[in-house]
Amino acid sequence: MGVDVIEAGFPIASAGDFEAVNEISKVVKGAAVCGLARATKADIDRCAEAIKPAARARIHTFISTSPLHMKHKLRMEPDEVLAAVTESVSRARDLTGDVEWSAEDGSRTEHDFLCRCVEAAIDAGAGTVNIPDTVGYALPDEFAALIAMLFERVPKRRKR
Repeated sequence: MGVDVIEAGFPIASAGDFEAVNEISKVVKGAAVCGLARATKADIDRCAEAIKPAARARIHTFISTSPLHMKHKLRMEPDEVLAAVTESVSRARDLTGDVEWSAEDGSRTEHDFLCRCVEAAIDAGAGTVNIPDTVGYALPDEFAALIAMLFERVPKRRKR
């Protein structure tokens, strides 16, 4: 199909998702097969098990970074979230050579904190960083400015 990466499912979500990701991992030869995992040991380990047969395997781990999500969804302080970024990406990187990290609700994340999280993910081994507008908050120009800010302020970003 000419795609680089197939995000095949969320292996810990259900037995069906695990089986689907695992079967896709066995069949697909050209693209990387990716599984989604929250920033927890159980999610990451289950994901690694599902993608194990893939010729090219990727774990995509994520955690919420906006103040609203950290307070009400995660019930975590920023330093705890930052530590979870490092721990989750490091764990995923120990299990596969290709790791993607996402800042869930990235468009509503405070810029200084988002930069710190992106740098931590890169330092821990993320080869791909994803900044989603999870709840559809940002207007196109605002989102473009957010990405431009990251390109300017995160010196460790890789240039292609």
